[in-house]
Amino acid sequence: MIRAVRRVALSGIALVVLITLIGLPVYVFPVVADSPRPVDVIMVLGGRQDGREDYAISLAEKGLAPVVLVSDPYDQTDPYMQAICDRPHAVKVLCFDPDPRTTRGEARFLRDQAAQNHWNSAMVITFTPHLARADYIVSRCFTGDLVMAEYRSHLDVPYWAYMYAYQTAGFVRAVAQSGC
Repeated sequence: MIRAVRRVALSGIALVVLITLIGLPVYVFPVVADSPRPVDVIMVLGGRQDGREDYAISLAEKGLAPVVLVSDPYDQTDPYMQAICDRPHAVKVLCFDPDPRTTRGEARFLRDQAAQNHWNSAMVITFTPHLARADYIVSRCFTGDLVMAEYRSHLDVPYWAYMYAYQTAGFVRAVAQSGC
């Protein structure tokens, strides 16, 4: 009986280690991460409100893009987003409510704005564990030159574990959906 419990426990530990190792290049050290470079537009994906909005605006203000699209997918009025969206900036900042309020809705908004404004290149900024999935989804909608830039924020171990599960489920859902 003890041997069986030990085998199950070791198998469980081995599975966790395997999943962790497989996820490292996808969620922790995403191979799709690019260095920021000049583009027609920078888009910030909604999420943790961790500073990525100000990071994107600072990149634009350094001359990497004349326009920043900031996703505001929150249901209620949010003081953090109001401070970003209502504050004057040295570049054009356009806050938008994606439809649907997902990465797919954000990608569709970028596609539509790119067509209207004749943008051929875009930088998309999101936090590290979301980068690979965001690249997969946005690439299905935006066919121009796409730069995927990560915003590194501090994440504790339980949140990393949650992100592994959440992003994996999101990948499964994205693969099951067709088109943009």
